[in-house]
Amino acid sequence: ATVELAAVGGAITVSLLLYALAQQHLRGGAGGGGTSTLLLTGVVISSLCVALITLMLSIAPEGRLRTMVFWMIGDVSGAPVRLLPWLVLGAALLYALRNARGMNVLALHAESAVTLGVRVGSLRRGLFLVSGILTASAVTSAGSIGFVGLIVPHACRFAFGPDHRVLIPASVLAGGSFLVLCDTLARTVVAPQQLPVGAVTAIIGAPIFLYQLHRLRRH
Repeated sequence: ATVELAAVGGAITVSLLLYALAQQHLRGGAGGGGTSTLLLTGVVISSLCVALITLMLSIAPEGRLRTMVFWMIGDVSGAPVRLLPWLVLGAALLYALRNARGMNVLALHAESAVTLGVRVGSLRRGLFLVSGILTASAVTSAGSIGFVGLIVPHACRFAFGPDHRVLIPASVLAGGSFLVLCDTLARTVVAPQQLPVGAVTAIIGAPIFLYQLHRLRRH
């Protein structure tokens, strides 16, 4: 419980810091400059967090380094079954589905979403905060597992269309299924040894993401 609360607190702190540094974009002022500022600010804060984690690894006992490194890469073998991540996921799904229509309008008509009745600033801030809490819950449970959130939603968008009322639950189910598949491969490819599942998702996800990026550029 202490680790989970610390993770959620850290995620909210970092999210608020990023919001404070890039709040003009999140308040509804669309534009390429705002998006670039948000992304670059996130990269800088991410580098700072990685540096702090590296410092903790450098002073950690040697007997715990392997477990910590596996957690950093992503590993679900030691993830206990807890109630809190399910509650976080359920609350996030309810929030997202409740605001799915506004997200559709914002995605299709970003410049005129306000005139169509969407509270753009409030919606962006809410999605920003919910994303931070979801990330904290997932990382606390299984470490940093990359590419699931990059490739699965885009694949679902290609398959089911851009309607967030369908896209969000489809991404949840497809993302979980993809992670189970990768974890099965991680446990069986070099059995009895086990690979970190984050490495498997990266090996599979990187070429798929490049293919998706190529398709988006073509269109």
